[in-house]
Amino acid sequence: MAEPFVVAVPTGMRIRTRLRVNEDEDAALRAVGTHPGHLAGKDLAARCALGNGAKHLGRGPRKQALTFMSSSRWAGTITRISDDQRQMGADNLYRQREQLYDAAEAIVGRLKVEVGTEVKDAQGRTIKGYASKTERWVKQQRLQVLRAKLEEIERRIEGGQVSVVRGGRDLMKKRHNLASAGLTEPEWCEAWDAARLFLSADGEADKLWGNETIRLSPETGVLSLRLPTPLVRLSNTSGSVPTYVFETPLRFSYHADEWAAQAMSGAVSYTISYEPATNRWYLDASWSIAAVPTPSLASLKAGNTLGVDLNADHLAGWVLSPDGNP
Repeated sequence: MAEPFVVAVPTGMRIRTRLRVNEDEDAALRAVGTHPGHLAGKDLAARCALGNGAKHLGRGPRKQALTFMSSSRWAGTITRISDDQRQMGADNLYRQREQLYDAAEAIVGRLKVEVGTEVKDAQGRTIKGYASKTERWVKQQRLQVLRAKLEEIERRIEGGQVSVVRGGRDLMKKRHNLASAGLTEPEWCEAWDAARLFLSADGEADKLWGNETIRLSPETGVLSLRLPTPLVRLSNTSGSVPTYVFETPLRFSYHADEWAAQAMSGAVSYTISYEPATNRWYLDASWSIAAVPTPSLASLKAGNTLGVDLNADHLAGWVLSPDGNP
């Protein structure tokens, strides 16, 4: 059994509520989400084309180019998310390289042992040879495939070639086999367009209610969306700032008090998403939590603890003393 350990306290919170819209609001959300979505696709392609060298360039030039076609805040969120997606793609390459290397090393270790025999390594572990010459031959072919893939991954890492799909690689692959995915072509297109909408705004601690682009009032629950410059015609307010205000107030069903306290004193990030399968819009709110030291296992075991057994239809709980007695 693995040694016990203490899970670190979460450093962030994310909650969701349903956004009920009428036809006009639905059309406005699709229009607003589509325009930054196109910009996000172009910026992500530009970021991936820069390769590893972009670490020293920053995102200032890209943000400046996008500001004219949206706004400074929209451009800031787009470029930040593009950087995050590209970094996640690079991390995936590193993990894939490690997995391929481990798989190849395991085969090499067993190939060194004759068929049907076993030996002890320097650490005293038993290494078995393959059961038959046929299995050994198949594994030799497999090793060549793994090494070819590993060579390709190394080349991509060295050249900074990262592949990222806006909308998700899994959904993209379903387009080539709609029958097995249980989708028709119109249904897939709707899901693809929904996944590529961009309706996200980073929080701002020094702004009212923690966000200047997507703003939700903790007092009234009124949601307002600051429009990109090319879509000012959609504004339904009379102020100087082009804004779209939604009619139905929103309420979070859990962690609402924590969200309200954060919105009144700090930054809150928002994301609006659409699920075609249920024809529903959702609003997600997320914010950071102040980091606290993780208690040691010894300090937690000094007093009584609650042990919980996860069963199929119930939870069985026991309060245990420091020596483990219920």
